[in-house]
Amino acid sequence: MRVGVPTEIKTLEQRVGLTPTSVRELIARGHDVMVQSNAGVGIGAADADYVAAGAVIGADATEVFEFATMIVKVKEPQAIERAMLRPDHVLFTYLHLAPDAEQTSDLVSSGATCIAYETVTDRAGGLPLLAPMSKVAGRMSIQAAANALEAPNGGAGLLMGGVPGVAPAKVVVIGGGVVGSHAAEMAIGLGADVSILDRNLDVLDELSARFGTAIKPIYSTTASLEELVEDADVVVGAVLVKGARAPRLVTADNVKKMRAGSVLVDVAIDQGGCMETSRPTTHADPTYVVDDVVHYCVANMPGAVPKTSTYALNNSTLPFVLDLADKGAPAALKGDAHLLNGLNVIDGKVTELAVAKALDYDYVEPLTALG
Repeated sequence: MRVGVPTEIKTLEQRVGLTPTSVRELIARGHDVMVQSNAGVGIGAADADYVAAGAVIGADATEVFEFATMIVKVKEPQAIERAMLRPDHVLFTYLHLAPDAEQTSDLVSSGATCIAYETVTDRAGGLPLLAPMSKVAGRMSIQAAANALEAPNGGAGLLMGGVPGVAPAKVVVIGGGVVGSHAAEMAIGLGADVSILDRNLDVLDELSARFGTAIKPIYSTTASLEELVEDADVVVGAVLVKGARAPRLVTADNVKKMRAGSVLVDVAIDQGGCMETSRPTTHADPTYVVDDVVHYCVANMPGAVPKTSTYALNNSTLPFVLDLADKGAPAALKGDAHLLNGLNVIDGKVTELAVAKALDYDYVEPLTALG
């Protein structure tokens, strides 16, 4: 198969779809790989490193898309990239379609086979290609919050962990999954006062066993969420519904009642955000203020640490990339129910139920769409 790796063009996105090590694995199996020039600069991988691994270098994205049968990316294709997709293309990347009607329409119109990292599953019911970036984003959320709490950045002028004689910041994490647990771990490490809200009692038990008295695991109700959020110095939104738009759990009224200089970090912003006052931001301009509350809503948080993120992501995506390349997309999808769960769009049909519901498309069961 001919595999193409374009340079990411989302604002300040420096990750890359394949590392030189991953390219070498594809080459060893007899596949051809073209990497756009300078695609790996953000992870310290020069064009020469890709050439040494067996790839050829493409001058621009047009050349890569024309060459490739499978496109491997990190972030969702931007409009200029979507215009280059063909019906014979397999696109393997993060998509986050439920809150993105324009992207979904373009992918449907392209006729391409579009497989989303974030809906591929595993035997345990987890999301193995989302998990690496969720770990990174969870940890980064606390770094971002600590920075935003500083007075020059619009925050209340609090040190996350306080000092002896001065209370630490109150951190509330909404959602105890991968993002939430890693956010909690970082906040605990900085000495914050940490509470985690979740509606799954098993999750709360696991968090309690993992962190002991270092956290307060709280069952999430409207009342408990309002009480904790409105008294928080930092709120991290870490909720996820597979493939669907994130539920809006923090209301504009909650935000109005928070203390001036408090911080909201919405890690769910890729899926539309879990806070009513959230809107996507970029690493170039990461925060804004609503009702004296600082909002950090960067839609590609792990892009700020591209080397860590790319290698962590490739560790998870490479087996699926190899399977798709070795067998071709139809056979690979039919042979792996978990990869099949990643199929969102094919031949103009929407095959992810949550996306179809969110954007009012007819839903076609994946195997039916494959034919």
